[in-house]
Parts: sequence; structure tokens; C-alpha cells
Amino acid sequence: MAVTMTSQQTSEQTVLAGLGRALVQHQILRPDQAIAIQRKADVAKVPFIDELISSGHMSAAQLARFGAEAFGHPLLDLSAVEVDNLPQNLLDRKLALEARVVAFARRGNKLSIAMSDPTDFQTLDRIKFSAQATIDPIVVEHDKLLKLLEKIGRSAAAQLSDLIDEGLDLEIAGDEPSAAADTSEVDDAPVVKFLQKVLFDAIQQGASDIHFEPYEKFYRIRFRIDGVLQEVNQPPLAIKDKLASRIKVISRLDIAEKRVPQDGRMKLVLSNQRAIDFRVSSLPTLHGEKIVMRILDSSSAKLDVSALGYEPDQREALLAAVHRPYGMVLVTGPTGSGKTVSLYACLNILNEPGRNIATAEDPAEINLPGVNQVNVNDKAGLTFAAALRSFLRQDPDIIMVGEIRDLETADIAIKAAQTGHLVLSTLHTNDAPATLTRLLNMGVAPFNIASSVNLITAQRLTRRLCTCKQPADLDEDALLKSGFLESDLDGSWRPFQAIGCDRCNGSGYKGRVGIYQVMPVSEEVKRLILTGGNQLEISAQAVREGVRDLRRSGLMKVMQGMTTLEEVFGATND
Repeated sequence: MAVTMTSQQTSEQTVLAGLGRALVQHQILRPDQAIAIQRKADVAKVPFIDELISSGHMSAAQLARFGAEAFGHPLLDLSAVEVDNLPQNLLDRKLALEARVVAFARRGNKLSIAMSDPTDFQTLDRIKFSAQATIDPIVVEHDKLLKLLEKIGRSAAAQLSDLIDEGLDLEIAGDEPSAAADTSEVDDAPVVKFLQKVLFDAIQQGASDIHFEPYEKFYRIRFRIDGVLQEVNQPPLAIKDKLASRIKVISRLDIAEKRVPQDGRMKLVLSNQRAIDFRVSSLPTLHGEKIVMRILDSSSAKLDVSALGYEPDQREALLAAVHRPYGMVLVTGPTGSGKTVSLYACLNILNEPGRNIATAEDPAEINLPGVNQVNVNDKAGLTFAAALRSFLRQDPDIIMVGEIRDLETADIAIKAAQTGHLVLSTLHTNDAPATLTRLLNMGVAPFNIASSVNLITAQRLTRRLCTCKQPADLDEDALLKSGFLESDLDGSWRPFQAIGCDRCNGSGYKGRVGIYQVMPVSEEVKRLILTGGNQLEISAQAVREGVRDLRRSGLMKVMQGMTTLEEVFGATND
């Protein structure tokens, strides 16, 4: 039976919106009923859907069926959903609780969320903006949704409470007292708890860095996960100074000094068996202090050469070089390319009771029992060169230098390699042949380079495909233009593309894998060095000797289904 409306009711219907309007349009409610419910909801300051169900006009189950049928969305029963089984970090928890939605899955750029009112387009827009994704609503019963959200809220509160009750503690690194004694402004309990939660979330998600970034209109926190920065939170702008001061206090920085950059360290104690160090850097910007925290979690580092991504022939060449009694092995690549992990994987092999191993780093990122590790301190005069001189007076067998930055350090390291010591170190160059010319440009004599350097490894990190990967539709011409050889296209493999699932939080990638250029310094390469050969000539000789460049090594990872062409192109030069 059609619902007839008076002119007064028709005019009053204009105050209805969203769910109330939809119910009237579908003749589920009379206009006067919907308006009465809306007015009661306004007086009680509750959403329309709450007053509708409590008034008894519709049950939660009836309303869910209506929403699914009227708007063409799937209907889901939340009875069997457990909080512990829900995917984490698909949507900001605070936003989800405020908007009364639950995120269930992300596929590429599509985020599926459960909600009881599919007409709440304002909430859908908020979530779309926050998650930077297209939203696929799933309709659920209102009462069951509220119960699930209550469990999620209790779980979040209990998790933070457990962290604090079970001994999660922030310890101050270093012995020097803070330059500012008045710390009352950073003893705010919500700020302390918020910082602990951010640190714990970063560790749980496998982040390598945390960025606290103030801007004129907002304040954001980003995690670097698998080499890619991802925004995880936008706390209130008013918290920026208290949060920065709290971090600076526990890192032994001067909270009164906000005009110059500062560096410090702190430690997060998770249990008696596990503690994680953070390297902290503050930088004055236009709108406050930006703070970046590097997470130094030695327990998560893979110290097995076979797990790093070396091809069998590359691994064999590397192991042959590190097992020589003297000489130098250099690892090169940009910041964050995994050079330190590669060096420690080699040290892990060499770490035996009969060897004296010493390292100088800035700072020591991985704790390896049995190795004498030294943190350089330029302010105190403990430079890489000073540490190296001291090492040579301590009867070392193997020396690791965190980085060769200047001629003095290079000279001492090379002399150590020439006098019966195995020296491992890193440089910042684009590839292996460029490392030799970089040493020459530093002022190292050609004969010293030729007589000391045994092997050079250049490396990059690319994101590893998740198990949700699918074959990519690329024809043979496209693969040949990408750098593959005709002999590679034998039909035994297919390129894959990233898709996205709950396990990888929709990115399509999970973890990273290394690509390497391993170049032994052969007799012919030494001859080129001694006769003034340039980088191009050394590169050409390396290719003749079968050394694969970084691009070729990356393409091999594509053939093995480990990564994508986009990742390889992003990490390597043509």
C-alpha cells in the first residue's frame, strides 16, 4: 500500500537525510515516523540508527537486510568473527572506533569495511581519505557491530596496559646527564603511553625507521617498512612539542636546545631477553623539530649469507674472499641497502674462538657475541682512524670498519690489509667498479689498491613479492626491452605482479631481498688499476670475466619470481 504524504509532511521530509530518507523512499517508514525518530535522536545526541533500533520500529537484523538489498552491498554475520583474527593496521584504530566500522581486507587499492549504515557517506569519505583507498562497504547488524567494536577497544586498551605492566620500559642510553633539568613538560602520562605504543607498533610491523614530522596545519607519524614510508597516524598538532621533548629526554638530548640538530640513543626493553636500541636524530624545521628514530633490532637481522639473496656463484666468490687470511673486502651501496647486515653475515661465519675480531661503527647496529665492537665518537676524538690504530695494537685477526670516509681511514685500513689482517668495510658508491675509482679520488695510491682489495660487492634491496602474487601480462617484446636476453625467454618462467592481501596489508610485498654485483679483483683488473684504467674499462673487464651488474642480478630475481620489474627498475640504473 502506497504511503500518502501531506504537503506539510513533504516539506518536513526535507530535514531527513541518509538512512531516514532511504527508509521513507522505500516505504519502510512513514515520513512522520522518520521525522519523529530523527528529532528524538537529535535531542539525545545519538545517530539516527541507534534511535531507530531502540524505538522498536526495526530490528538490527531487518535493518541490515534492508541496507544490503537497497544498496547492493554484501551482508555479513559478525557472530563468528573473533577480534584476534581481524587484520591489523588496515585502518587507524581511533578512526574505526569513532566511525563505528571494522576493516576486513585490502586488495590493492580497495578496502573492505563492515558498517551498519551504508548511507553514512560522510564516514565513507573520511575513511577513503585516511586509507587512500576505494571503499567497498559490507553491511552488518548494528548490535553485533557495536559488540565487536567494544571488544576491539578493550583489546587495544589491554594490549597497551599489558605492555606497561609487563615491564615495557624506555631506558636512557649514555652516561651524560641531560642539559635541561626541568622535565615537567614531558611527564604527561598520555604522551608517554602514546610514544610507547608508537614504538611497539613500529617493531610489530617490522619498520626500520620512525618519522615524527610537524607541519603548519598537521602533525604526522610515518614508518619506513620494507624501504617505503607509510603514514600511520596524525596525532593532534598540539602534541608535537611534548612528544619531541619526551623523545629528547630519554635520548639524553638537550630539550632546551631547539635551534641545532642533535643525535642520541635510547633503548626499549621488551623483556629480560630482548631489548631494542634506537638511534635518534632531531632536526629543526620551519614548524618544529622533526625527529627520526632508526630501529636497531639485532634480533631481526638475518646473519646467514644464504638468506640474503646472493646467487650461488656470487656466494661462492664472497666466501672465498672472506676466508682468505688477509686483504680487503668492500661492500658498497646507498644508505639503507643492507651493507651492515652483509658484513655481519660474513663476520658470523668467521666468528670462532680462535680469531680476534674487532669492529668500529657509527653506531654498532647489530650485537654479535664474540666480536669486540666499538662505537666511534668524533666529539671525543674516537674516529674511525683512531679506532683502527688502536685495533692494530690489540693483535687482531679480522677488522671491520663501518665506513671508509676519508684518506686517513683508507690508508690505515689498506696498510692493515697488507700486513696480515682481513679488513671488511663499506663505501658509498653506485657499483663495484666505481669503488676503485672512488679510492683513487680519495688519494689512495693505485699500487696500494691493487695489492690490498680482494673483492667488492655492490648491493641494493628490493621488496619481495608476497604469496598473493599473480602472473603479469607482459609480451616478449616488453621483456626484451626490459633487459632480458632472448635466451632467457625459454618459457620456463613468468614475471609476476604485486596484488595485495591481508598478510601484506594490501601492498603486494612482504620483506625484502638483496640484488648484488660481486666483483673479485682479478689480475687483469689489478693491471688496469696500476695502468690508470678508468671506471668504464674496469666495468668492461668485469663483464668479460662474468660479473653481473645490478640490473642483471635484479632481472634474475624477477625470473625466480621473487620481485617485480618495477622494483628492479626503481633500485638500479640502466
